[in-house]
Amino acid sequence: MSNTYNFRKAMQETRGSAIIGPNVISNALPFVGGGLVLTAVGTYGGLGVINNAPNLFMPTFIAALIGNLVLFFIARGVAENGNNSTALPLLALYSLLSGYTLSGLIFVALNSAAGVGGVGIAALGCGATFVVARSVGSNLSDEDGIALTKTVQLGVVALLVVLVGQLLFSAFGVFTPTWLEIGISGFGTLLFAGVAVVDFYILPRTYEDEKYLPAALSMYLTYINLFIFILRLVIALSGGRE
Repeated sequence: MSNTYNFRKAMQETRGSAIIGPNVISNALPFVGGGLVLTAVGTYGGLGVINNAPNLFMPTFIAALIGNLVLFFIARGVAENGNNSTALPLLALYSLLSGYTLSGLIFVALNSAAGVGGVGIAALGCGATFVVARSVGSNLSDEDGIALTKTVQLGVVALLVVLVGQLLFSAFGVFTPTWLEIGISGFGTLLFAGVAVVDFYILPRTYEDEKYLPAALSMYLTYINLFIFILRLVIALSGGRE
């Protein structure tokens, strides 16, 4: 959910704006793809730690999570300033750490009834969403685009509140029942599908063509969050962990 701040800021800057970066998404896509590949590498490394040195995973997970949050703001700031040569390695490291923090969820999926197929469904769902979102989002009118961004903004805030509450309850040993997990995951999936549509409306109105790295970061975070919620939904629907 670390893209919540980025998303709200982009919407505030976009309202009523004309397109200033008609090619920014095309320029960003290779870096989005590269980031996702590095995320897969980071996830593979995390799974290796879980399987071979499970006692090390939790402390390294916490360190990776903290580093991930710090890198997000640093890399985003550098990219916003147009310093691509410095931002690129920071974003690459950010992608690797993101993959490491995802490895716990992937491990749960692989050891549940969802299995490898569940991970594949989540990945295919992200790909299908991209195709549909590109077609819909690129053709939104200003009226529809602004209305959708406002709706999604409220949804992101609501989801963030729910996730914080879920985390606090789990810290006290109160875990989410399956029906509620399905509801939260389903809502998150629909919400980030909406964010994916909005990206194609917002980003060309927020970033010039040369600012492709911050645009890539925004899209990367959208699809990582979408992947997480689809996978959570698949795990919950499959009956949870075996």
